[in-house]
Amino acid sequence: MPSNQNPLGALPARFRRQRLLIIGCGDVGLRATRSLAGRPRVLALTSSSARVPELRAAGVTPLVGNLDDAASLARLAGLATRVLHLAPPPSAGDIDTRSLALARVLRRRALPQALVYASTTGVYGDCAGAWVAESRTLAPATPRALRRVNAEGAMRHLGRAGVRVSMLRVPGIYAPDREGGTPEARLRRGTPVLAQPDDVYTNHIHADDLARACVAALWRGAPQRAYNVADASEMKMGDYFDLAADLYGLPRPPRVPRSVAQEQLPLSLLSFMGESRRLVTTRMQRELRLRLRYPTVRQGLASHQRG
Repeated sequence: MPSNQNPLGALPARFRRQRLLIIGCGDVGLRATRSLAGRPRVLALTSSSARVPELRAAGVTPLVGNLDDAASLARLAGLATRVLHLAPPPSAGDIDTRSLALARVLRRRALPQALVYASTTGVYGDCAGAWVAESRTLAPATPRALRRVNAEGAMRHLGRAGVRVSMLRVPGIYAPDREGGTPEARLRRGTPVLAQPDDVYTNHIHADDLARACVAALWRGAPQRAYNVADASEMKMGDYFDLAADLYGLPRPPRVPRSVAQEQLPLSLLSFMGESRRLVTTRMQRELRLRLRYPTVRQGLASHQRG
């Protein structure tokens, strides 16, 4: 009999009988659906009836409901054999009420076999440029990161009930065909970046590779396991924008010291400039057996230029 650890292609008949529920089926969810090539039946929760035609056109069965309205989620109980949770937390507070609502409804009937939750590398907080493995103690420093830690806790609790839960800790997502998925607009605005002495390490993953990581974790992820999902760029933020500027034929952004940036830039942007870390991705490579199509941002951005 095939096992959950087998490559996806080794599960033809049984794979087709799977029912995958995607929570938050936006850009990455649709990419994951395309990579599955129709092998499982895919259902997606959407809070917008306007998205129903788009989801149907992608071969997805839409389910209208809202994570902020627990009563609208009742039909999700016992519905899927696997769940991909891509929905963001609420925009305020320290609690991810949406993940809690999802966990509660999934426990009402037969539990799914596996669930993958897309978290954020922000749960580690500032690591002063150190290499960070998944075993590092979490130190969220922003309300956004606190909500993600809370969501991870809700998913782990679901895992203790019998679901094979995998958490993907995701850095900056980019892709030339993703809305806002490249630095081009910011470069055209001339937004400054930090001067080299103050600059921070930043991490990246192409949206296609993230989608493939989601699918791999649904079938290959170890129980109650976290995975850093990132490419091998090892690049500081300013160097990333310099690279993109050179590829697009645009001026490189001005470099300013942190003291000046704090006066000129919005808090939302400064929060990303206040954390520096480099991600260890050994688990992603060995356990998920994921070979990235775009191992560095240079390759990912340059592939679009060649196209």
